[in-house]
Amino acid sequence: MASTLSVLLHCTLLVLLLAQPTHSSTIQNPKDATAEQKPRSSSSHTYIIQTNHLAKPSQFATLERWYSSMVATHSPRAAMNSSSRLLHTYGTVMHGFAVRLTEEESRRMSSTPGVSGVYKDTVYYTQTTRSPGFIGLHEEFGAWPESEFGDGIVIGFVDTGIWPERASFNDSGLGPVRSSWKGKCVDAEGFNASLCNNKLVGAKVFIAEHGGALTPRDMVGHGTHVSGTAAGSEARGANLLDFSRGTAWGVAPRARIAMYKACIGHSCPGSSITAAIDAAVSDGVDILSLSLGSPPSPFHEDVVAIATFGAQRRGVFVVLAGGNSGPDASSVFNVAPWMTTVGAATTDRVFPAKLLLGNGDVLTGQSLYTLKAALTSAVPLVSSPCGMDDLKPEKVMGKVLVCSKNAWRRRGMSIIHGPPGEVSVDDHEWFRDAVGAGTFTLPGLVLGYAAGKKLYAYISSVPYPVASFSFSCDTVTGQNRAPMVAGLSSRGPSKFVPEILKPDVVAPGVNILAAWSGEAPLSHSESEIEARSEYNIISGTSMACPHVAGVAALINKRHGDWTPAMVRSAIMTTATPLDNFGKPILDNGVGKDGRGATYATPLVAGAGLVLPALAVDPGLVYDAGTQDYIGFLCSLNYTVNQVRRFVPEMTSCPTTLPGGAANLNHPSMVVVFSGGNRVRTVTRTLTKVSEDPETYTAEFAAPEGVTVAVTPKTLEFRHKKEKLSYTVEFRSDVKPAGAWDFGHIIWTNKNHQVRSPVAFNWQS
Repeated sequence: MASTLSVLLHCTLLVLLLAQPTHSSTIQNPKDATAEQKPRSSSSHTYIIQTNHLAKPSQFATLERWYSSMVATHSPRAAMNSSSRLLHTYGTVMHGFAVRLTEEESRRMSSTPGVSGVYKDTVYYTQTTRSPGFIGLHEEFGAWPESEFGDGIVIGFVDTGIWPERASFNDSGLGPVRSSWKGKCVDAEGFNASLCNNKLVGAKVFIAEHGGALTPRDMVGHGTHVSGTAAGSEARGANLLDFSRGTAWGVAPRARIAMYKACIGHSCPGSSITAAIDAAVSDGVDILSLSLGSPPSPFHEDVVAIATFGAQRRGVFVVLAGGNSGPDASSVFNVAPWMTTVGAATTDRVFPAKLLLGNGDVLTGQSLYTLKAALTSAVPLVSSPCGMDDLKPEKVMGKVLVCSKNAWRRRGMSIIHGPPGEVSVDDHEWFRDAVGAGTFTLPGLVLGYAAGKKLYAYISSVPYPVASFSFSCDTVTGQNRAPMVAGLSSRGPSKFVPEILKPDVVAPGVNILAAWSGEAPLSHSESEIEARSEYNIISGTSMACPHVAGVAALINKRHGDWTPAMVRSAIMTTATPLDNFGKPILDNGVGKDGRGATYATPLVAGAGLVLPALAVDPGLVYDAGTQDYIGFLCSLNYTVNQVRRFVPEMTSCPTTLPGGAANLNHPSMVVVFSGGNRVRTVTRTLTKVSEDPETYTAEFAAPEGVTVAVTPKTLEFRHKKEKLSYTVEFRSDVKPAGAWDFGHIIWTNKNHQVRSPVAFNWQS
């Protein structure tokens, strides 16, 4: 889950693992709770054992008996039933189980016939009324009424749980969920199954809280927020501390929600995530939203990649957060081509607050401080590292703290013993538009890097720097340039497969208002008493991800026979690279050279900002399925055994993709010039999804030194579902090794524009 713009903002250990038990390994019984909570030996860890179910010996009547036999053989424990040691079993998107083993036992298990892979469990971390309108959704016309607001589509969330009493989860006007739906809500501690309704149609738990409680209830707010963002019902009067007051809608407000809790706090063990996703696919979700991530690894070593592959084989569209490790290059998470990977961008809404310096300069940032003040009295400024040792009253009394680190900690300091104000400088965001608007308990605001430079310059230029605050407590919309890609948003290229452009798209992910847990504070401060609210405003790719899940629900409702790849293509090829001023989207990240406010390349913004009104009618799509992805994996020189982790029934690698991984039928293109080869050819196939005959003409843009030849130059489609292919030859002059540049190819007519971003890379 992409996280709030806080300490978690820069946490890079995010990752998903998917797959759950076919028999209800939903950790709903006390046995599992005990297994998860009892003290662990320091020499043992949880391992996920992936099996090839086709290799089960005939003497075992069930897979679970086979698994128990493996555990008894390779990890005997006195006075323990081996079947009781199975923490989870998986049987839908992949097969296998989770169990506690020593390192030596895991090695023995890996050599067992029928075991495809052994993965040491990893802890992953989570990655938030305006955003639907900003991406073009309107109640009276366009994608919402055309798709019936996503009515009946089930979105599954693997997250921290849900707070079902919130207004965003009311089922007013909704009929029963479809009869084929297999999910359900479970009775649990503090959670009655009767809390579910025709909006919240499933709630299961796969991990125990600290202390042993098994409950789908959300204790930290993240799961409540992302599910409300994607599919929340109309909720009038939504606001946080009177900011952003209005009617809150999810992107697909009539879609249904199924929550699969796999996280304690913001920590999500891979084994629990795997179980949750397996259950979701078995229950029959249409879409999976996973605001989770972690630094990528080779696909055959990544259980998330394996499990999401299994989900797409069953027709489930999977969308994941791209990570909050920007603005560094090659920081993007969740890069498999069968995943839809989402970066975070701003909307045209800000919460302005001002800092007036003693030299007369006025710096504007953002704040959710609630007391209006035209101008406070001038107070001395002090620049501080703002570690906990720096926040003692004797050091900060009577001064406004200026911090670039750990600003979140100070929000819990009492007014009696703390400073009279605080200023946080976000070193990763150039303009204030993408900084997190903090819920300050003291007068405070957050500045972007550009304003911060002016502030630090002033502090260093005078012996006694002072400043005053001005708080209008306003919510301002429609005046600022947007979207901008947030500096926190992780960027490409992918370290493992640079031929696949990631992220795929960006969506609103900065200062998003949505439902919140009744147990969770509004921030991650260390205050003794934190305010509670029905809504919260937070930021991260976690918040961008459910926007795209909601868009996918609208598409799925209108085009129920489309494959996940067709849905992803529709979202990507109709996305816009332009902002609301008609100019290229800006990258708000601060580079290592201290520069900012540059144009966002496809490595930063993917294909651009999602536009659901266009995505429901894309004209043409790029489709891909299991065989395409097998060819892709084989083109990476994976062994048969490695590819078998994705497709257990496979006996040999088919012919790899001609031209390598770059020729996967993906909506974007990466052209790598290497080894002295200055000519590259890429092939793509388009499928017509509109009704009437249409002819498309190719248009393209390429950087200086690259020539482009598209064959054929026109594509004439006569009927729906017709497929036509084209090739593109790229010729390049010699350029420095490591250089990147960008262009695009558009198939266009008077009704549709099908746009593919193209990235060029020169290697030695």
